[in-house]
Amino acid sequence: MTGNLIEIFSSAQGEGPYIGCRQVFVRFEGCNLRCRYCDTAHTIGSHPFCMVETLCPEEPELSVKNPVSGENAADHIKRLLDAAPHHSVSFTGGEPLLHADFIAAVAQRISARIFLETNGTLVDELKKVLPYVDIVSMDVKPPSAAGESLWARHRAFLAAAAEKNVYVKLVVTADLTEAELAETCRLIAEIRSDIPLILQPVTPLGGCVPPKAETLLRMQEQALRVLRDVRLIPQAHSMMGIR
Repeated sequence: MTGNLIEIFSSAQGEGPYIGCRQVFVRFEGCNLRCRYCDTAHTIGSHPFCMVETLCPEEPELSVKNPVSGENAADHIKRLLDAAPHHSVSFTGGEPLLHADFIAAVAQRISARIFLETNGTLVDELKKVLPYVDIVSMDVKPPSAAGESLWARHRAFLAAAAEKNVYVKLVVTADLTEAELAETCRLIAEIRSDIPLILQPVTPLGGCVPPKAETLLRMQEQALRVLRDVRLIPQAHSMMGIR
């Protein structure tokens, strides 16, 4: 079992309710969407090597040829986990569920909580990894960001993910409409109204800018009329200068 990876490293989670928690990150190539604010190279095959943190001052990173075997990836992850206490291992991307079989294979080789960061559209692939996943960070991609309607796929995905510790993240741009926010809230409430919704102001990229502060607060108020737990949390890793 192999996967095309961009990097394996230890850092602090920079988004959502687990912000600041120490994690080992396993970042995959490839995504099935093309969101306007994406900050990760998404084409599979664009990284001939995976960069692996070594914890060695003389050679802080190691280049591992792609695709990486599940056994090799697990060994690198375990070395980082052994070096310091970590909250969990985050499989991120890109879209990690394009590599669901690889994730399942690696998860069975390591002893740590598994944290899945996903765009919430590949429900069949999610079901392959759910037995091994502890926390699901699910993005909602409204038409203003994704360029297409994904509501039905998001609804099916959240219904499956709800058996786990799950929260929903919505990146908020100045283009997000009130109707898109309302549909996001309705989608969550239909599954379970206590699932947290994280409103994340976009970090400006590719012409995308966040709304004004008063607009963000108004959006939170709108969402709180439907959901029990709605939080405004910006990306923190860019503020701290960490990856």
